[in-house]
Amino acid sequence: MPFFNRNKAANNNAFDSHKWYNKGYFRVIYKTLKILVIVFFAASIFGVILYRFVNPPFTWLMVQRGFERKAAGKDWKIDKRWRDFDDISDEMKRAAVAAEDQTFLENHGFDFNAIEKAIQKNAKSKKLIGGSTISQQTAKNVFLWPGRSLIRKGFEAYFTVLIEIFWSKQRIMEVYLNEIEMGDGIYGVEAASQAYFHKSASKLNTQEAAAIAVIFPSPLKWSAVHPTKYLRHRQYLIKKNMRRLGTLEF
Repeated sequence: MPFFNRNKAANNNAFDSHKWYNKGYFRVIYKTLKILVIVFFAASIFGVILYRFVNPPFTWLMVQRGFERKAAGKDWKIDKRWRDFDDISDEMKRAAVAAEDQTFLENHGFDFNAIEKAIQKNAKSKKLIGGSTISQQTAKNVFLWPGRSLIRKGFEAYFTVLIEIFWSKQRIMEVYLNEIEMGDGIYGVEAASQAYFHKSASKLNTQEAAAIAVIFPSPLKWSAVHPTKYLRHRQYLIKKNMRRLGTLEF
C-alpha cells in the first residue's frame, strides 16, 4: 500500500474511533441524566406524600439562620413547637389568609392576578414585592433553599403543583403556620404566640393574630408587639379583610 494511502487509512480509523468515542460518551451522559431525572421525580413525589402525614422536622432556612446566628456570635436557636391544625386559633388562620392569600381556598396554588400585579409594580419600583400564594410559600419553605432565582422559582412552581395534588388545603395551612419564620430564631405560630403574647396559638384573638400576620413579609425587621405606624395601618387592613372573609371552611 502506498504511503499516502496508509496515512489516509490511519486517519480514517482515527476519525471512526473518535466518532465512536463521542457517541459512547454522549450515550453515557444521556443515560446518567435520564437516571437523575427519574430519581428526582420519584424522590420529590415521595417526599411530598411523606410530608402529607409526617411533620417536616426543619427547613433549609432554619439551618441557614442558625449558622448566621453562630457567625454573629449568638447561640444556635431554632424555637419551633408544632401545633396541629385544630390547635391553632381560627383567628390566626383567617389572619394568614387575609394577609397573604385571600383566594387561598379557591385557587389551585397560583393567583395569576396577584402575580401580574406584582410584576407590574416591580417594573416601576426598586422594592420588589411578591405575588406568591400560601401554597407557593409552603412549597418554598419546606422543600427549597432561600433565595431568588428563576431556577428556584421553577422548582417552587413544581412543588406547589405537587402539594396541591397530594395535600389538602387544611394540611397546607397547618404546615405553613408551623414552618414560617416569625422572628429571630422563631418559627411557627406557637413559638411566635408564646414569644410575643405569652399564650398558646389556640388562644390568639383577632388583634394578636393580625399583629403576628403583619410581620410575615419581614419577621427579622418588623415587630409584632412594637409596630410602626406603617405596620399598624397594615394590621388595620388585615383585620378589615378578616371581617370580610368571615368563617373559613377548610
